[in-house]
Amino acid sequence: MSYIDRIIADVEKKNADQPEFLQAAKEVLESLRVVVEGDSIYENAGLLERLVEPERIIQFRVPWVDDEGCVHVNRGFRVQFNSAIGPYKGGLRFHPSVNLGIIKFLGFEQIFKNSLTGLPIGGGKGGSDFDPKGKSDNEVMRFCQSFMTELQRHIGPNTDVPAGDIGVGAREIGFMYGQYKRLNNEFTGVLTGKGLTWGGSLARTEATGYGLVYTVAEYLKSVGDSFEGKKVAVSGSGNVAIFASQKVQELGGTVVTMTDSNGYIYHESGINLDTIKDVKLAKRGRLTDYAKEHADAIHTETGSGRVWDVVCDIALPCATQNELELDDAKTLVKNGCKVVGEGANMPTTLEATLCLQENGVAFIPGKAANAGGVGTSALEMSQNSERLSWSFEEVDAKLKGIMAGIFKSIDETAKEYGKPGDFILGANVAGFKKVAKAMLDQGVI
Repeated sequence: MSYIDRIIADVEKKNADQPEFLQAAKEVLESLRVVVEGDSIYENAGLLERLVEPERIIQFRVPWVDDEGCVHVNRGFRVQFNSAIGPYKGGLRFHPSVNLGIIKFLGFEQIFKNSLTGLPIGGGKGGSDFDPKGKSDNEVMRFCQSFMTELQRHIGPNTDVPAGDIGVGAREIGFMYGQYKRLNNEFTGVLTGKGLTWGGSLARTEATGYGLVYTVAEYLKSVGDSFEGKKVAVSGSGNVAIFASQKVQELGGTVVTMTDSNGYIYHESGINLDTIKDVKLAKRGRLTDYAKEHADAIHTETGSGRVWDVVCDIALPCATQNELELDDAKTLVKNGCKVVGEGANMPTTLEATLCLQENGVAFIPGKAANAGGVGTSALEMSQNSERLSWSFEEVDAKLKGIMAGIFKSIDETAKEYGKPGDFILGANVAGFKKVAKAMLDQGVI
C-alpha cells in the first residue's frame, strides 16, 4: 500500500462520521501523489499524518439567555489546524449545520488557501450551531459575549486571529471584540472584519467576492478572453455573491441569478444590485421581495428547480458546501458553461467536479478563488500591527495582486506536474509545498 493510500485509509477509519472533512482530505491527498510518492522525505517525517490531524481542537458549551429569560445552550468550536507558516487564521461560522466535522473540513481547506495567498498565516476555523436568524440584537450580543468568554483564552494577535463567515458579520464581530477587549484589557488586532472606526480595513467586505472575480478574470485573460458580454450565474445572496456580482458587472458581464434558502431569482436583463443590497443587506429580507420590485424577474422556489438550470457562460457558486451536485454539473456542461469558479468553501461535490473537468470546463477551486477574504484579513492584521489605515484603492490593489499571484501559482504548478489546466492539483500542490517545507524545517512538532 502506498503512503497516500495508507493515510487515506487511516483518515477514513478515524473520521468515519465526518463526511465533509473526509471529502476535503481525500481530494487534497489524491492531488499530492505527484509530490509525495516521489520523495521519501515526507513519509520518513510522518508529514501527512501530522498534516491531517489538527494541532488542537477546542469544544465548549455556550450558555445564553434569550429576551424572555429562557436559558439556551449551544456548542462552540475552534479547530487550530496548522500553524507552520503563521498564526491560525480562519473564520467563525454561526449556523445550525455546524458540527465538528464541518469545522475540521473548513480548517483543513484553510491551511492551503492561506498558504496560497503568500502571506504568513496558518489554518484554523471555528463557530457554533447557534442560528442568529430571527434573534434580536440583544440576544445575539448575549450569545457572542458568552461565546467569546471561553474562546478568548485560546486566541490572540500572534496565536489565532478569527474572522467572520456564514452568520458572522460586522454585528457579531463587534460584540465578540468588545467582550475580548473587556476581558483582556487590551486593544489589539485579535479579530478581523472589524468596524472601520476601530481597526477594520476598507475593502474587507468586498474582498471575497472581488477576489473570486479577479481570479476568474486572470484565467480568462490567460486564454485570451474576458468577462465582457458573458452571462454569469451566481448562487448565494450574501456579501460574497453581491460583491462578486458587482465586480462582474464592472468588467462587462451580466449576472442573471442569485439564491437564498427559499429558492432563486432569474433576471435575464441582469440583477439590480441596488435592490439586492437593500433587500439582503439593509432589510435582511428574502429574494421574493426582490421579485416583487422587478416584474420581469422570475422567482423559483426551492424544490421546483435549480439555479444551475439557467443557461450561462460562467458559474460562480457562492453559497455553501456541496451545493453544486453531479446533475447540476451535467446541466452546466449541456448548456455550454465554460468556467466554474468557487466563491464558497467546497460548494461543488467531488462527483460534480470530476464531471466538469472531464468535459473541459475550467474549474477554479475555492481554496484559490475564495482566498480574497482571508488575504484581505491578513492585510487588516498588518494595518493593525502598524497602527495604520490604508485607502480602499491601496487594499484593492494589494488584493488584486494577491489573486493574480494565486492564479499564476496554481497555473504554473499544474503545468510543472504535467496537468495543465488542472487547477485543483495546482492549488493543492502549491499550497502544500510551502506548508510542508515549514513543517520539515521546524522538526517533528
